[in-house]
Amino acid sequence: MASLFRNKHRLHDPVWHVQIAMVVAIILQLTLPDKFSVGTRYAIPGIEALLLVILSFTTPKEKIFKSISRRVNVILLIGITSTANAYALGEVANQLLKHSVSNGRELILTAINIYLTNIIIFGLWYWEMDGGGPGERQLVKEYELDFYFPQQQNELLKHPEWKPTFLDYVYVSSTNAMAFSPTDTMPLSRRAKMLMLLQSTVSLIAIALVAARAVNILN
Repeated sequence: MASLFRNKHRLHDPVWHVQIAMVVAIILQLTLPDKFSVGTRYAIPGIEALLLVILSFTTPKEKIFKSISRRVNVILLIGITSTANAYALGEVANQLLKHSVSNGRELILTAINIYLTNIIIFGLWYWEMDGGGPGERQLVKEYELDFYFPQQQNELLKHPEWKPTFLDYVYVSSTNAMAFSPTDTMPLSRRAKMLMLLQSTVSLIAIALVAARAVNILN
């Protein structure tokens, strides 16, 4: 019975992990100054919160499923969050390049905000993209996956029923944002490689350009 419970646990991909991560992303966006937000700081987070609530109703309860309404809901949610974060990064870069910046502390905090939101966003993209998403990932063949995890590579670590959950994709996103390259998990598909390249670029701009300039201002 205990073995059966462990096997079921490995097959389960908890949605509440995603919900908590999105709440964190919304809170981060709410703490941005208005000048780095699309409209007011409450506009985009309000839409994201609404889509997050709808996600609870559009996500099937089964572990293996295919739902177009849920897919559209998730892509809208991640897409809007990505656009808002890209806008914030663009506004910060624009201020650095075209205007004199005197508030280095605000710039550093904004850069950290964008960087952390970037990790959550791409963790969501990887989670939703890999193998067609959490509902279909259980059934696809290994060659149809977008990422290759250590548990799938090493015979000593391999388990026939192991599947990655959202936390695994957040880890992939975090290491890619810090190292600007894949670490233990390899991208297989071209779309996965392009997404990782895009994330590394955003992280590089946020850390190398914004943070470095802010430190210079403080000095």
